[in-house]
Amino acid sequence: MVKSIWKKVSKIIIILLFLVIIELIDNEIYGNKNNNKLEIYFFDVGQADSILIKENDKTVLIDAGNDEDGDNLVDYIKNDIGLDHINIIVGTHPHEDHVGGLDSIINSFKVDKIYLPNIINTTKNFEDLLDSVNNNNLKISIPKIGDTFNLDDMMFEVVYVDKDQYNLNDSSIVLRLDYFKTSYLFMGDASSKVENKILDKNIDVDLLKVGHHGSNYSTSSKFLNKVSPKYAIIEVGKNNDYNHPSVSTLKRLENENVLVYRTDKDGTIKAISDGKYIEFIKINTNIDG
Repeated sequence: MVKSIWKKVSKIIIILLFLVIIELIDNEIYGNKNNNKLEIYFFDVGQADSILIKENDKTVLIDAGNDEDGDNLVDYIKNDIGLDHINIIVGTHPHEDHVGGLDSIINSFKVDKIYLPNIINTTKNFEDLLDSVNNNNLKISIPKIGDTFNLDDMMFEVVYVDKDQYNLNDSSIVLRLDYFKTSYLFMGDASSKVENKILDKNIDVDLLKVGHHGSNYSTSSKFLNKVSPKYAIIEVGKNNDYNHPSVSTLKRLENENVLVYRTDKDGTIKAISDGKYIEFIKINTNIDG
């Protein structure tokens, strides 16, 4: 009897030791040894996009909302987050609701590098963006599919970019971010046409920034099945004229058991990760111009 109990206890001890060893190996290979935190702000800029990614003092800004959002973003990033330097700016594509506020950002911060797709728009706000780049002695970098860049522990890859003059949304720079064991996909305004083109790429991630404000033209079932995100963020304005996000897109996300956060309901959403887990904080920021 005692022998039998001891055998069972021994097996349990061996299993526990094995699990501890696996955890130690896992931490050694993938662990965040500096105990840094990744912070991603999905700013509430109404029917527009703006995302700030930060680890310590290293920062990437993806888009900057509409023209009227620019000054409010500058104020919040400077005074509430405490930054005066942005390492990399990514303007996903030249629509005002994505790059309208970038001239204010460029004129207000020290910026190291700016990425834009190889396509132009003849609108006043895009001309203002180009003027701010020239006036601050910056040079636009045009990314290619497969390009990578690292900032500390943040590893970025350009999953897609194009120069579709007929549909600027499908020119969007699509970025993947890997931070230790967590991963993120930022879709800009890319439609299901782009989604189909990247199905063979490494797009299985934990968090998806939903394309095109949750419209019915993005986030197809086939794409969602490949990405298999745990979380999704939809940047969208309250009571917008486009009825975004669409009921069908929300239903597809629900069918995949994705936990959805929306800026029209939740305000600015801050995702925080230690490299293993992601947690979320909702912030009332009043940035939307």
